[in-house]
Amino acid sequence: MTVHRVSDAPVMEDVLIALNDVSKSYRRDEQIVPVLSKLTFDIRRKEFLALMGPSGSGKSTLLNLVAGIDTPDHGSIKVGDEDITRLSEADLADWRAANVGFIFQFYNLMPVLTAVENVELPLTLTGLGRRDRRDRAQLALSLVGLSDRVKHLPSELSGGQQQRVAIARAIVTDPTVLVADEPTGDLDRQSAEDVLEIMQRMNREMGKTIVMVTHDGRAAAHAKRILHLEKGELSHVVEQHLE
Repeated sequence: MTVHRVSDAPVMEDVLIALNDVSKSYRRDEQIVPVLSKLTFDIRRKEFLALMGPSGSGKSTLLNLVAGIDTPDHGSIKVGDEDITRLSEADLADWRAANVGFIFQFYNLMPVLTAVENVELPLTLTGLGRRDRRDRAQLALSLVGLSDRVKHLPSELSGGQQQRVAIARAIVTDPTVLVADEPTGDLDRQSAEDVLEIMQRMNREMGKTIVMVTHDGRAAAHAKRILHLEKGELSHVVEQHLE
C-alpha cells in the first residue's frame, strides 16, 4: 500500500470523472455552512474508489455531486465528455437515469414487489418491452447469486440478500458509474463481506466504475483507491495494490 499526498498524486490515465475547483455550501437559517471547498481530482474509468472521512467531512455531499443528485455552487464536474454542472434539472434527471446506478445503506426496496419486480423498476423508464425487462432483471439477479429468490418479497429476504437485490437493481440498466452510500452500514460482518465481494467482482469482471462512501476501514480495503476528506477538503490519498 502506498500513500500519496493529494498534491503529488500520480496523473490519472483514462479519466471518467473530473472535478475541477468544486465547492458546495448549504444555508442553515441565516447562516451559510461550507461543506466542500475547491476540490480538484479525477476518477479513473473502471476504478473502485472509496471516500472516507469523519462525520461532516462532506463525503456524502461529494457522492451526491458526482451522481448528479445535487449541483455545486462553484466549479465543474465532467463525466466522460458531459459537463453535468451545465445541465438543466430535467436533463440532469435524464442523465442520471441513463448513467448512474445507486446503492443505498437501507436498500430502498418496494416492500410489495418481488425481488425481480424491484430490479425491473429502473427499466420501466426505458423503451424495453415487458419480456426484455424481465429477462434483464433475472440476469442481474443471477449475477448477484439470487436466481432462486426472484419471486421473494423483501420481507422474505435477509439484509444481505436485500442489498444484493439493490445491487442488481443498480446494474440492470448497465450504468456508467455505480455510487454506493454506506452499502454495508446495516449489515452483519459476513453479509457485508459478501456484498463487498460482489461489488469487487462488478468492478473487476464487468469493468464498472464504483464510487463508495464508507466509514468502515474493512469496506474501504476492497477499493483500489481511498480518498480521505477532512472539513470539506482532500487530506490524503491511499493507493491500494489489491491481488
